[in-house]
Amino acid sequence: MLKGYTVPLSPKGVANIAPTPPWHYAGDIVGVEFWTDPAAAEATLPEGLDPDPDSSGRVVAFFVDWQFNGENDEYLDPVRSQYREFFVLVDARHRGRPVAWCPYIYVDNHHALARGWIQGFPKKAGHVHQTRVFASPGKASPTLEPGARFGASVSSDERTLAQARVTLQAPMEDPSALLSRDTINLRHFPTLEVGKYDKPAVHELVRMDYADQQVADVWAGTSEIEFFQAPGEELADLTPARGNGLSRFDVVQRHAGSAAGLTPARGTVGPARGFGSTARPAIDTAEVTDAAPAPAEVRVA
Repeated sequence: MLKGYTVPLSPKGVANIAPTPPWHYAGDIVGVEFWTDPAAAEATLPEGLDPDPDSSGRVVAFFVDWQFNGENDEYLDPVRSQYREFFVLVDARHRGRPVAWCPYIYVDNHHALARGWIQGFPKKAGHVHQTRVFASPGKASPTLEPGARFGASVSSDERTLAQARVTLQAPMEDPSALLSRDTINLRHFPTLEVGKYDKPAVHELVRMDYADQQVADVWAGTSEIEFFQAPGEELADLTPARGNGLSRFDVVQRHAGSAAGLTPARGTVGPARGFGSTARPAIDTAEVTDAAPAPAEVRVA
């Protein structure tokens, strides 16, 4: 009998690319808050999410130096557990409640990429770099103090997609707003059946269930970020219209699972929306009787 949580399933069950949750994360984050054209932000939203009228067009970009752990001390194997990531979160509403939506995300580790697809993060391969902080002060590293400067960049397919510069000003007195919005993802897995390419095997909104989340060394300041056009990419459609600040902080969190069933598990997907279009994908919102039922509760291990 083949074993494992993800492919490849194997006789011993240790070859799978991602272990069974819960998954634990620790990371250093450089975050850039900015505002883009509200129409561009709305164009990224899937059926079931609406623009947030109080912050339409608000986006936060995150450059993260992560370390992962499962339940078997995976962090002792740094080549697998360490990775860098870049993603953007767009302000939105789900049934009137403020949430965050992730339309684009890039990562340099295939284990993290696989976990992301399971979670509904649309991860693509990329290279992410950011200025690091070291405990010993010196000219090769900034310290966490007013005036400290950080740089960050992301590329994919050998093309630069974004680069940012931030300057710290002061510790953030109330960092609660940083993580106040639940992240809503779209788990989308297409079918290979001829004639049913527009009817994915899985198409559901899920809410990320993070536990034991803590932040530390949170600093606010000024920032600038620039996006670049590249073939096969649409990140640059979210080009900043104005900046608003940044956050530099450390985070620890545990992903225990996802609350599914925010939308039916199956539907019909229409053409992708273009920039500024008000059309939405034609997702069938009727109840689907042959879909797996949504879990009554999410287990937090």
